Amino acid sequence: MEATGPRLVPREGRKPEPAIPDEVTGKELDRAVHQQLRTLSKENADGVAKHLVMAAALMEADDLDGALAHAETAARRAGRVPAAREALGLVAYRLGDFARALSEFRTVRRLGGSSHLLPLMVDCERGLGRHERALELASSPEAATLGPAEALELTIVRSGIRLDLGQAEAARLELEVPALRGRLRPELARLYYAYADVLLALDRVDEAREWFGKAAEADVELTTDADDRLAELEGVVVIEE
Repeated sequence: MEATGPRLVPREGRKPEPAIPDEVTGKELDRAVHQQLRTLSKENADGVAKHLVMAAALMEADDLDGALAHAETAARRAGRVPAAREALGLVAYRLGDFARALSEFRTVRRLGGSSHLLPLMVDCERGLGRHERALELASSPEAATLGPAEALELTIVRSGIRLDLGQAEAARLELEVPALRGRLRPELARLYYAYADVLLALDRVDEAREWFGKAAEADVELTTDADDRLAELEGVVVIEE
């Protein structure tokens, strides 16, 4: 007679840890991260540090699968270390796994008490299609505690949410911050780019072209595709070899 009771499902075996090149020492991390790792045994702290270095390096190289393997290993070995959970959240965010990223960012906030990831949390809510919840989070008391760089990122995200909702003029007003009219600065490239995008949505093409030009000039680290957007508006066809 066939058994009808519950069946035991074997657990998935633990994945082997990804390899780490000999030249990676873990000392490449910021001092603040090493401070967090002091809660671990020395052997574990050294291993986690190396995995965090690898996760960051592979993200920089756009090897997100490799970065995920290292970040998951770091988080498994150091589940209560904010830096390990943040690394995993950042990789998940880059992969578009917004639910997982949001969960990790919430854990970082709970463990470390910092709100520096608030702009990314808001963008995760946006990515999940929860625009009203995203705007509510963006207006929470935590937003007032952000440093200048994080506050600027939050402004850009809020504008993007307004644009998603078809509120292009409100999106433009979100970006009308004093820094927009100041001197051209590399750290403001994303602000200029976002402003150009909003102007384009408002059919203010000539102004959009001007601001994409500013974004391209400021974007020394090539964090945007401002050059391509500008060329597109000027009718230039770029042929990749």
